[in-house]
Amino acid sequence: MDRYRDILRETPLFAGIAEKELPLMLKCLNGFVRCYQKGEYISIEKEEVKNVGVVLKGAVDMMKEDVWGNSTILVRIPPRKLFGETFACSEDSSAEVTFCAARDTEVLFLPFARVMRSCNNSCVFHHRLIENMVKLIAGKNRELMEKIEVITRKSLREKILSYLSHQAQSQGTRYFEIPLGRAELADYLCADRSALTRELNTLRDEGILDYDRNVFQLMK
Repeated sequence: MDRYRDILRETPLFAGIAEKELPLMLKCLNGFVRCYQKGEYISIEKEEVKNVGVVLKGAVDMMKEDVWGNSTILVRIPPRKLFGETFACSEDSSAEVTFCAARDTEVLFLPFARVMRSCNNSCVFHHRLIENMVKLIAGKNRELMEKIEVITRKSLREKILSYLSHQAQSQGTRYFEIPLGRAELADYLCADRSALTRELNTLRDEGILDYDRNVFQLMK
């Protein structure tokens, strides 16, 4: 795990835990790392989720598929962020979504039961770990509420501007980079890619925003 030391130190789940305690913690929790190629499924809908995933490298898409096989990206999980904790902590631990590697990805898995219960060794880091986990679950719920707020807008224009507004506010600047490409953004907004491109061009022509690939600037 030495090569992941820097990213683990910056991971919110491990905030307040001394760097020297990380190896002992991961051993105590029976943590393990898995590597996935772009497009590879990490877990599929209805599969039981017992482990919390921490993205070490790459990114993970949380996706929902309908009965016809059409998939929608609900959220993209970047490095240092968690996934699977919502299902692992519920009474029915089967996932209602699919997790897929958005690019070549490496994930640290931690058994949720071991994370949320203090061990017999009374490890000093454990109470802080539980506190961090609860805060992160609450934060994930807020992110999903933002997603609902975006996709329930009536028009595609309103969806785009709502999404970009959230990105600008979260990054604290009107000049920012989004984590989604055009096809992925269209999936996130539940929109056609061509329609998305046309609307972005219209917004740029009207002077409301400017963009270059994934970098945007809100003008008004």
